[in-house]
Amino acid sequence: MIICSRAIYKTASLIAASTRSAATFSGVGTTICEQMYEYGRNLGLSFQVVDDILDFTQSAEQLGKPAGSDLSKGNLTAPVIFALQEEPRLREMIDSEFSEPSSLGTAMELVHRSGGIRRAQELAKEKGDLAIQSLQCLPRSEFRSILERVVQYNLQRIE
Repeated sequence: MIICSRAIYKTASLIAASTRSAATFSGVGTTICEQMYEYGRNLGLSFQVVDDILDFTQSAEQLGKPAGSDLSKGNLTAPVIFALQEEPRLREMIDSEFSEPSSLGTAMELVHRSGGIRRAQELAKEKGDLAIQSLQCLPRSEFRSILERVVQYNLQRIE
């Protein structure tokens, strides 16, 4: 999936390696190690997409950086990629590096109006659901519940 290809090399790969390592060091079999890798990968993808959404839905004070900063740098995050499918003129604004004074604000509005954020929310939820499904290899326990709650907490950031 194009939307996730860049994110897998960031947050997702770090979390996936961490969860697989924890499983490996705990002495479980290869199958569970791979499922824990999938848990971490999907949690990381979900986390990155949620972070991308927050760049459009939170204030500068909440983010600790200017809202839309990823877009202003030309970073094609999940909401932007989805918006580009509906709003081709967004590409022109990105390519021109927002040379017009109000073009960044207009671009952010296009991302909102196009459904890019809604579709990114769906993607974040889909990846979160896959993460939780990966945990089915573990017996029901407090530890598994905690791992499930990590996914739920991440998704609550965009509700």
